[in-house]
Amino acid sequence: MNRILVVLFFVTGVLGYSQSMDYNTKKGYAASGYDVVAYFDSNPMEGKKEFTTNYDGINYKFISKSNMDKFVAEPKTYLPEYGGYCAYAMAVSGKKVNVNPETYEIRNGKLYLFYNKGKNNTLQFWLNESPNDLRPKADKNWEKIKN
Repeated sequence: MNRILVVLFFVTGVLGYSQSMDYNTKKGYAASGYDVVAYFDSNPMEGKKEFTTNYDGINYKFISKSNMDKFVAEPKTYLPEYGGYCAYAMAVSGKKVNVNPETYEIRNGKLYLFYNKGKNNTLQFWLNESPNDLRPKADKNWEKIKN
């Protein structure tokens, strides 16, 4: 009986942990607390705590109730690709790399976030190396490592 309880505890703990591993939740929120709807208006901004919602066990902040309502109505429309990890790193190495939430691209109605520090602006690498070639690689790598 004790062995069964230990196995159940382990399995539920791993499942709960692995679900959150599919999302980059720096600062406790998706997209480092930036409003994922605002990206689609070309105006990325950090959201406010009073406009917070939860989707798939992950917290999201928004700059307004209107943006929060848009997200609640159609969350999958606004979710960052690759769980909000760097799209370029996902393509070239299949690694989960944190991002600069102000370095992004909207392509074909999808939000892609990128690492950007010092001379390593991976959005520029992504654009220079052809997003049309990199995106399928990132998709394939994400399928291998996500939950």
